[in-house]
Amino acid sequence: MEESRKRRQSESDEAPASLANPKRQRLSDENGGTPLQLSEHIEQEETKRGEDLEKSNGGEVNEVNGEENDDEEEDRQVLARGHRHVEVRRDCPYLDTVNRQVLDFDFEKFCSISLSNLNVYACLVCGKYFQGRGLKSHAYTHSLEAGHHVFINLQTEKVYCLPDGYEINDFSLDDIRHVLNPRFTREQVAHLDQNKQWSRALDGSNYLPGMVGLNNIKETDFVNVTIQSLMRVTPLRNFFLIPENYENSKSPLVHRFGELTRKIWHARNFKGQVSPHEFLQAVMKASNKRFQIGVQSDPVEFMSWLLNTLHSNLKSSKKKNKSIIYDCFQGELEVVKEIPKRPLVENKENGSEENNNKAANEEVVTETSRVPFLMLGLDLPPPPLFKDAMEKNIIPQIPLFNILTKFDGETVTEVVRPCIARMRYRVIRLPKYLILHMRRFTKNNFFIEKNPTIVNFPVKNLELKDYIPLPMPKGNEKLRSKYDLIANIVHDGKPGEGCYRVFVQRKSEEQWYEMQDLHVTETLPQIVALSETYMQIYEQHE
Repeated sequence: MEESRKRRQSESDEAPASLANPKRQRLSDENGGTPLQLSEHIEQEETKRGEDLEKSNGGEVNEVNGEENDDEEEDRQVLARGHRHVEVRRDCPYLDTVNRQVLDFDFEKFCSISLSNLNVYACLVCGKYFQGRGLKSHAYTHSLEAGHHVFINLQTEKVYCLPDGYEINDFSLDDIRHVLNPRFTREQVAHLDQNKQWSRALDGSNYLPGMVGLNNIKETDFVNVTIQSLMRVTPLRNFFLIPENYENSKSPLVHRFGELTRKIWHARNFKGQVSPHEFLQAVMKASNKRFQIGVQSDPVEFMSWLLNTLHSNLKSSKKKNKSIIYDCFQGELEVVKEIPKRPLVENKENGSEENNNKAANEEVVTETSRVPFLMLGLDLPPPPLFKDAMEKNIIPQIPLFNILTKFDGETVTEVVRPCIARMRYRVIRLPKYLILHMRRFTKNNFFIEKNPTIVNFPVKNLELKDYIPLPMPKGNEKLRSKYDLIANIVHDGKPGEGCYRVFVQRKSEEQWYEMQDLHVTETLPQIVALSETYMQIYEQHE
């Protein structure tokens, strides 16, 4: 009897606590019958919640040591519950530690430790980027380890003091906010070309807003000359200086191009140069690495791709094929295409030369079409093969008007691809900004050749109606066929190598500048006219 009583007592002592605790029983059932400690259950719940967060973020975990990324959202939730209030103070004892010399907001907004781009703060003392400002965040840890206390949120532009956690509201930090996110009023944009005032950088150097150099990160001079050329196109520049014009676009390329435009024309920069790093990252992603850092490319190809991509990302559904790109650069050609039905070789075998010519004229299919264009390609005459008496190659020169005859509607251009045909082109609508491309490079199966022919062109008052037959304007419209040069891209060196530079005009002074990456120098119009031009942008007279 005593033994049975002791056995029942021992069984009751060894019974799991889950029998007395229904919640414990449920947890053990979920885990296959094995009892769990409460701390283990909490850990599993946190892991499960983290996996759900990872799935919702497309497989990317954007947490920092268990802290939520969006501190601003956390602040709003806490304020709604009434548990915590972020103190806002005007005075901060650490404001004198802010070092504007090390601040650089041209690079991608990624945490230097977690490499996340969510909720990133910049330390205003050392310039490094860190994520979050919670108790276990990287910014909080950095403030304790390095003794740096002033941080700015790169998205909201709010400044905080860590580890104390209060927000700093001081007008002395407005210049940093303007460098982080340059902003223009519509009145400033309208009078931008009338500004002749120089700006001063923190190092004491002077620079002209809009005429700042661009960093050549590595073989990216083809991007720099393209950007500097497009910055002279006034309607395009004014459009991208106001972010509200393209706020509905979801394309990162559009927004990065707008940011770069605002930085180039900003008059309160800390330094007299800009790095297009963020824009280049957007270009690499949008072009599927067709254009990338470290690989030299053709500015003509890049210009064509950039304009078409920006147009496709900016055009609205209400107005099809309508955008600021087409408003500035789109013209129209009439193309007459003559395709022979039978090869001429067969005709020669069949009869005399006279009969062959007659048959060739009869058996030709003619197609006429209207084709829009963003730039015009001009063919250069082949360079001479022989050297002169001084054993030097003669560099030929040709007027621009001679190669413009390609678009007079009468000159025949032979093409091979996609099929053998004879083409005639005629301009029937001129754009506000005319882009001309001199085809200097020819590729064959072995190497790339460069045509050194110098093209003589006028810097001002290029009158097209004297060389190209243009349609008469409708009604009371005025025929606008006179253009002024505003940008001239030049290639120096051997084909496949060398570098690019650009001549651009500053409208406020009508002064020409030569720009090659970070180097910006004044020059004369005569030097521009003697250059080995590769691509030009002309502005139509009002």
